[in-house]
Amino acid sequence: MRSTLFLVLFSLLFAAAAQAQNVRYVSDKQFIPLRSGAGSDYRIIHRGIPSGTRLTIARTSGDGEWAEITTEKGTTGWIRTQYLMQDLPAQNRVDAAEKRAANAVAKSATLSEELAALRAQSTELEGQLNSSGSELGSVTEELAQLKQISGNAIQLDTDNRRLVEESENLRSEVEMLESENRRLQDKLESEDFLNGALAVLLGVIITLVAPRLWPKRRKSSSWA
Repeated sequence: MRSTLFLVLFSLLFAAAAQAQNVRYVSDKQFIPLRSGAGSDYRIIHRGIPSGTRLTIARTSGDGEWAEITTEKGTTGWIRTQYLMQDLPAQNRVDAAEKRAANAVAKSATLSEELAALRAQSTELEGQLNSSGSELGSVTEELAQLKQISGNAIQLDTDNRRLVEESENLRSEVEMLESENRRLQDKLESEDFLNGALAVLLGVIITLVAPRLWPKRRKSSSWA
């Protein structure tokens, strides 16, 4: 199995190498005619193969002056081998290099514009971040104030409830004292009434009894 796999890989590498060897490019001559056979007497089937066109050689004629080629677009025909070269023509390489350079310049300009846009966005985001930081600080300060006000409100509510309870207790004590005061006043009034009645009774008694207890004077007689 290993030998079979080795043979397959070797065949693929050999085919790739052979195909690479059969790749050619049209020389600097423009519009190389493509004929239907290996000779100038064959009809032209394509007049406009430009310089730098990549071709694949299928075979060559016996004298080596003609080669059967296939373009990348699938066009097949015969072309003189003198118009074929292994490397890409210098002009095509220059054109390709100039095109790559132009693309690089355009890409560099695009990247520069994108970089400038990113810097502008970064500056804008920094401004928004600073603004957000200021707003966050303001909100934090307001939150701290609200917490303080809330704490004060809770303390005031607690104090208010305590004062209400103390007020209710004092009111109850005042009512008790007023009730006790009225009871004492009623008691004093009763005692004053009794004392007054006793004083009147005592006066009546003294008025009635005192004359009887006092000895009467004897009347003087003329005969004495």
